[in-house]
Amino acid sequence: MRVELTKFKVKANKSHKVDEWMKYIEENMDDALLTLEGEKMYVETIFREQEGNHEYLYWYSVQESDMEDDEDLKINQQLVDFFDECIDKTFQPLDLDASVVMMPKRIRNAMFNSGQEDDYEEPVD
Repeated sequence: MRVELTKFKVKANKSHKVDEWMKYIEENMDDALLTLEGEKMYVETIFREQEGNHEYLYWYSVQESDMEDDEDLKINQQLVDFFDECIDKTFQPLDLDASVVMMPKRIRNAMFNSGQEDDYEEPVD
């Protein structure tokens, strides 16, 4: 299992494009969820932060260690286009380290063992 949190800086004057992207995701949630399935991602959450004159996006995800990209879906191309237009490439994305992951066994079982009652065993990377 991989749990990730990454911070990205939004380019100046692109907050309206971030608004448009969030609306696009909401309006195309079925495609977004298909993407998660294909990538073996169980949770993906996007947070926004305004700090002074700068805006940041934080991507949080819980996924299997052997995730795959599903590049064929339209929403993935939209994400690439969004990053090209809105994410400041001069800011090194910040990958925050998960010190502790707390997840009840029943949730792990539901996520990783298709709901079976067996004890979850973490895959070896």
